[in-house]
Amino acid sequence: MSVVQVPPVAGRREWAGLAVLVAACVFVSMDISVLFYAVPALSQDLAPSSTQVLWILDVYGFLLAGLLITMGVLGDRFGRRRMLMAGAALFGSASAAAAYSGSPGILIVCRALMGVGAAMLAPSTLALISTMFRDRTQRRTAIGLWSAAFAAGSVLGPVLGGILLGHFWWGSVLLVNLAVAVLLLGAGPVLLPEAKDPAAGRTDLLSVALSTAAVLLVVYGAKLTALDGVGLAGPAACLLGAAAATAFVVRQLRLTHPLIDIALFRSRAFSTGILANGIIQFALMGLTLLAASYLQNILGLTALAAALWMVPSVAGVLAGLTLAGRLALRLRPGTVVGLGLATAAAGCLTASAAGEGLGRLVAGATLTGIGVGTVALLATDIVLAAAPPERAGAASAVAETSTELGAALGIASLGTMSAVLFSARLPDEIPAASTLTEALHEAQFHGAAVTAAVRGAFTSGLQLTLLTAALLLLGAVTAAFFVLRNVRLGETENSEADQLT
Repeated sequence: MSVVQVPPVAGRREWAGLAVLVAACVFVSMDISVLFYAVPALSQDLAPSSTQVLWILDVYGFLLAGLLITMGVLGDRFGRRRMLMAGAALFGSASAAAAYSGSPGILIVCRALMGVGAAMLAPSTLALISTMFRDRTQRRTAIGLWSAAFAAGSVLGPVLGGILLGHFWWGSVLLVNLAVAVLLLGAGPVLLPEAKDPAAGRTDLLSVALSTAAVLLVVYGAKLTALDGVGLAGPAACLLGAAAATAFVVRQLRLTHPLIDIALFRSRAFSTGILANGIIQFALMGLTLLAASYLQNILGLTALAAALWMVPSVAGVLAGLTLAGRLALRLRPGTVVGLGLATAAAGCLTASAAGEGLGRLVAGATLTGIGVGTVALLATDIVLAAAPPERAGAASAVAETSTELGAALGIASLGTMSAVLFSARLPDEIPAASTLTEALHEAQFHGAAVTAAVRGAFTSGLQLTLLTAALLLLGAVTAAFFVLRNVRLGETENSEADQLT
């Protein structure tokens, strides 16, 4: 007679520990965008060049995306709580140093160290959740809160930054990170368990270098293309990143103890969950980028007011997370993920009609948020369920990397497409290479008709770009229904994960 083992149910300590991890996720996500509206103030104080401003804003995200896989695997091998605590210490101290930077160079270095610290602690948060919550229903709830924290942080960053800048100097937006550092260092040893892979081997430094180079080059190339348009530098960086990624995969297949077990991707559930995470972030970040430009430059709202108008999309994410949790009890994961992607597609279609009123844009962003919440919960749950428990750090790092890469590619691809369409529709009085801000400034000298034409050109480009994003999402809907049509989370945990082990 066989005995069925029931996973242990999490108690108060685990839920209190989850609150600490969720707080860390909010701050890690928030710091990607918290400085966006502080640029005028820090520019006046530190006088950075345009290139230095770009690095001040981007270097945090570059290092975060580039080191997630490496830090996730190192956490598996040396201890996830240990990596989390070390990351919190570096994140907090670097944030304090950045707040009081006396030059652009020092600020760039501090922001880079913040990115390293965030990369150390971020994979450990999701990996520890998989360790603390073995019951599938409880784990889905915990992952839902984790996903909501990342989504809320990306929107809270500009809002919190705008509020603080109204009362304090620009460094105050970075000093708030000390709160989460103190929380993690104080409560972490008490509430969080230590967990690692007992069969971990030696860390291959060449694999570390290749994986980091691959992600950094792809993200940098995507951002460079978005900034400068079609040229040689951006595509060249992306090609070099692809070459590094290929070399990385080949090396992993040959190593006895690879940095990432490529066998994880043999699971259809794992691979599809990763791709769904990437494509939904691709569309979300493209929509967010275009919405910010539309609200500030076309409607003339302040940065804080524009950010507040996008807050309903956070409510959409929370609604999507709740909906996904309930639907997952009755429907297969592929169906729920497909519905989430379809909802996001509907959101992009609705937002494409922004020229007909602010309500269309806000409603579209909210619908997209619902889709993001739905996909994020199930896709992340699918990824963790398909991976063996001892590889949870590596699996969560891959999932988070797909999110960061999807976001960067969404900004680059959809941002570039919108810029090209905008330039093609500019009136003759405006130079074709003008940015939206420059075009609107120049249009003031040519009358109301030219100004209206510039606004119409941007709105038209926004419409076509978001329609393209909607089509890509609809294509992903078909893939999700087809690939995941026979997958259930319970089956994934009991069969595919065991086979991978």
